[in-house]
Amino acid sequence: MAGSATATAGTIPAAPAHADERMDPRKLIAFFAMVLGMFMSILDIQIVSASLAEIQAGLSAGSDEVGWVQTAYLIAEVIMIPLSGTLARIISTRYLFAISAAGFTMASALAATATNIDQMIVYRAIQGFIGGGMIPSVFAAAFTIFPASKRSIVSPIIGLIATLAPTIGPTVGGYLSHAFSWHWLFLVNIVPGIIVTIVTWNFIDFDKPELSLFKKFDWWGLISMGIFLGAMEYVLEEGNSNDWFDSSIAIAAVASGVAAIIFFYRAFTVDFPVVDLKAFANRNFSFGSIFSFVMGIGLYGLTYIYPVYLGRIRGYDSLMIGQTMFVSGLAMFFTAPIAGRLSTKMDLRLMMVIGFTSFAAGTYMMIHLTADWDFYELFIPQILRGFGLMMCMVPINNIALGTMPPSRIRGASGLFNLTRNLGGAVGLAVINTVLTNRQDVHYERLRENMDWGNPAAIDQMNNMTANFNTYGMDGASVAIKQMVGLATKQAVILSFSDVFLILTALFVAMIFGVAMIKKPAPQGGGGGGGH
Repeated sequence: MAGSATATAGTIPAAPAHADERMDPRKLIAFFAMVLGMFMSILDIQIVSASLAEIQAGLSAGSDEVGWVQTAYLIAEVIMIPLSGTLARIISTRYLFAISAAGFTMASALAATATNIDQMIVYRAIQGFIGGGMIPSVFAAAFTIFPASKRSIVSPIIGLIATLAPTIGPTVGGYLSHAFSWHWLFLVNIVPGIIVTIVTWNFIDFDKPELSLFKKFDWWGLISMGIFLGAMEYVLEEGNSNDWFDSSIAIAAVASGVAAIIFFYRAFTVDFPVVDLKAFANRNFSFGSIFSFVMGIGLYGLTYIYPVYLGRIRGYDSLMIGQTMFVSGLAMFFTAPIAGRLSTKMDLRLMMVIGFTSFAAGTYMMIHLTADWDFYELFIPQILRGFGLMMCMVPINNIALGTMPPSRIRGASGLFNLTRNLGGAVGLAVINTVLTNRQDVHYERLRENMDWGNPAAIDQMNNMTANFNTYGMDGASVAIKQMVGLATKQAVILSFSDVFLILTALFVAMIFGVAMIKKPAPQGGGGGGGH
């Protein structure tokens, strides 16, 4: 199987070992242009996360509306990612990627010119849907145009971009909105987008269109998949803020369930399904997708929870949050070449164990979080997170996609990337729910101890009352408000600790889960990514 994964989709015959050392410059140029396009698409998931307040003010939007700037992008993208494999077969990678890059660039320009929140939501949905076509194409290209001996170089590059882009998104977004304005969150895509469009249109020639497949395209499968994934993403994104029992959440959950039944039925019965699920028959792909799902939780969940802590507890603005979060990005950048080198020398399963152990160690340290933790206290946990991400991402990519035959690699790539995004969505939903519920539990426990039977609470209250009285205030009422504020803040911190404890348990479980993966076969030709 390893040998078959090194051939392109029917266009590049098997070559002798010495030919592997010389790559076609046109293919290299095309590949790195594709990597840039993927970077822009993934970066845009998080680039607005630290600057939603600026967008809300600029568009005079309500607090319940501005969240849709993120949600619209994610819902649209999660539909396109699995669809991209089928579209690439029909119109070819060249047309799909160039059209996606051009459409993404135009949608970015439109988002920058939005004058109200409704326009912004529409433009972000277009941006997410069209941009989603670029992400799986890069993974597929890497495993079809590069020989196995080059995987130790290529796989870390893809892993770095896929994990670094959302990690530095808040940093880039915070800087742009502070130094210029929120419009530059989108204008920054235009020049690179034009370059990517031109280069990919002229240099990609990995495969040929199969336009005859369009006649067999499963439109009902597409519609059911769109409702299934879109409604599920909506439930996960909006469920916690609507207490999970809102009528719109219930309707979306039912719609997602019904559409899922239709989608899976058609996926296994029609001649040309909109998504080829047969890739899951490959054991390593199935387990690789499970690990990718967990990686999504670690990637997007931790990228979300650190800024929430820094904003709510430390009072950081978007730029300060971005500067603090940049540590993880640096750790990934320096770990990428190490991970690539180790992938040729070490059992990929052992690399995953090291990665998940690093993840677990970082989140375990965060269990002891206090209101005083700052850049330096978060420094080591963020380094462990960045190191763990890269040590996991490279072997997971190789294990999941490295043994897929060329005919299935495009569809498998879409499914593989979908699992990471769904992991992020599920992770955020669980994290938000735990934060909300556990905050209430901890507040009630703290409130029970802050009564007239607690001497320490009485002394604190009397001291605060006397202090505020000296300033001519109503000391008793102000002191009560202060005590409530202290209890609430501490309850929030304790709920953060609970989240980190859950994540630690998850990553420890993944360490043992690695044993379920078959030992990857060794690479030929000097070693590659190891499959």
